[in-house]
Amino acid sequence: MRYPEPIRKNGTIGLAAPSFGCTIEPYKSRLDAAEGNFKALGFGIAEAPHVRLDEAIGRSGPADVLGDELNCAYLSPDTDAVISVGGGELMCEVVPYIDFDAISKARPKWYMGYSDNTNFTFLSATLADTAAIYGPCFPSFGLTGGHRSFTDALGILTGEKLTVKSYPAWELEGRGDEDPLAPYNLTERTQYRYFNTDGRRARLKGRLLGGCGDILFTLLGTRFDRVREFNEKYAEDGVIWFLEFCDLHPMDVRRAMWAMREAGWFERAKGFLIGRPLHYGEEQYGLSMYEAVMGAVGMLGVPVIQDVDIGHLPPMLPVVTGACAEIKAEGDGLEIRYLLR
Repeated sequence: MRYPEPIRKNGTIGLAAPSFGCTIEPYKSRLDAAEGNFKALGFGIAEAPHVRLDEAIGRSGPADVLGDELNCAYLSPDTDAVISVGGGELMCEVVPYIDFDAISKARPKWYMGYSDNTNFTFLSATLADTAAIYGPCFPSFGLTGGHRSFTDALGILTGEKLTVKSYPAWELEGRGDEDPLAPYNLTERTQYRYFNTDGRRARLKGRLLGGCGDILFTLLGTRFDRVREFNEKYAEDGVIWFLEFCDLHPMDVRRAMWAMREAGWFERAKGFLIGRPLHYGEEQYGLSMYEAVMGAVGMLGVPVIQDVDIGHLPPMLPVVTGACAEIKAEGDGLEIRYLLR
């Protein structure tokens, strides 16, 4: 696995919009504020042309154009890292235009984003053998007051952090409609759910792989699906899967994870970290999200920890996709120590 060099404090961050662009509130104001915050830290900013546009359904622009912009941002000698400005719906259609072969041969750079950006973070690891960060999109860094999750994500980018720890509270409902720069509305106490473990504790060591399950289910079985090859290449390490769900309801989650299991994706699984789903607390026909997950992977006999700080209900831990990690979980706390090898 290839790991990028830490970004320098006077380095340049390329901003890309391979999914949605920042054209509406609260994202426009957050983008401006985030750029100001990064510039105050000494970083330069280089926006791709479609960062502030909305020229296609489900994306900021035509798929081929966005693919070219992403390739340019990543391969340019003038950028030191690339951060997406947002998630969205149809980045999958951009994937055929991303030059993962060139990326696999170029100087590796950190790419960070989540949700629809799974189309890059996951494939960067499985196709280009290059680690990427499943973490906050750029506008989130514009929220007032900051949060330790942003410090953690920036610390991974700069090489100042290799260990991150869970957060004590999370946001069920944001206040972006009242104030686009409002800090997280941390009203809910973090409570982890443990399955296939000896009490409320677990220790895991392996290679992290995953992202938004909605997107992974879309990639499953396509010509971009090289998970079996990844599993065999890193068989000695084994895989810790991290998954979270956005639009999928409990029955959808059950079907998606069944399909991943039957496709052989989980053959080297050493454990699962399941993020809080956007449809938190939902049930269908008596099936909860917890049962949806366990009905698909419980028989594998490996530890499963649910409601982890990953995904669409912030704050979110920055997860280095493709990296080896040691994970310690106990009670409602979790620590990830990255081993960049």
